[in-house]
Amino acid sequence: MSGALRVMLVDDEAPARSRLKELIADCAATARAVVVGEAANGREALELLATVPADLVLVDIRMPQMSGIEFARHALALDAPPAIIFVTAYDEYAIQAFELRAIDYLLKPVRRARLQVALERAHSLRAPAREDLRGLDSAPRRNLSVPERGRIRLVPVADIVYLKAELKYVTIRTAEHEYLLEESLTHLEQEFADFFVRVHRNALVAKARIRGFEKADVEDGEQGWLVLLEGCAEKLPVSRRQWPIVRELAAG
Repeated sequence: MSGALRVMLVDDEAPARSRLKELIADCAATARAVVVGEAANGREALELLATVPADLVLVDIRMPQMSGIEFARHALALDAPPAIIFVTAYDEYAIQAFELRAIDYLLKPVRRARLQVALERAHSLRAPAREDLRGLDSAPRRNLSVPERGRIRLVPVADIVYLKAELKYVTIRTAEHEYLLEESLTHLEQEFADFFVRVHRNALVAKARIRGFEKADVEDGEQGWLVLLEGCAEKLPVSRRQWPIVRELAAG
């Protein structure tokens, strides 16, 4: 990155943002960095990034509504995703996860000398890879992110009726809308195992949305089962392989 590094600060605690801003100002001459925006949570930061470009985001990990790691995963959907440095009070054991993936981090309380080193490194730092972020947070995301005209639309997982793989995309279906997501259905199944069940090789449905089943011709005149879903008129076929699992889940 040439020129001054454009930095965004994301922390739910205003004093923490103020301290970082002061430290960055102290390092500005040698680290070539300037704060271009602040946000109190991940949602606010994603909105801000749509109008205020940043090369680097310093983001706290533990925040209400959305963790710093979930924010980073959503930010990757931007056309020009920023580099990320996590700010954390995690203990040494937890930090090993970041070191193994070569992701930079700052321990709280942040020290000026360590921040300066991080900012100097950040001039050649790239946005983390999706694979690097996967598994850093044991909790599943609360939202899926869909790029829309330079912004990120967050789709709450709780609103999703089904996820269906079609070519290289996954269709997200809610009661009101459809969205296209460029993620692996297998990875989504692993991350959201508590929320969704596979009914077919190309489809996951929300467990809480299952309302019943209907016998029908599903393939080449062969009889099978369709799953009926709350908030969606479409009926999805249940494969023979998945039928015992889905039937048992619905019975329970």
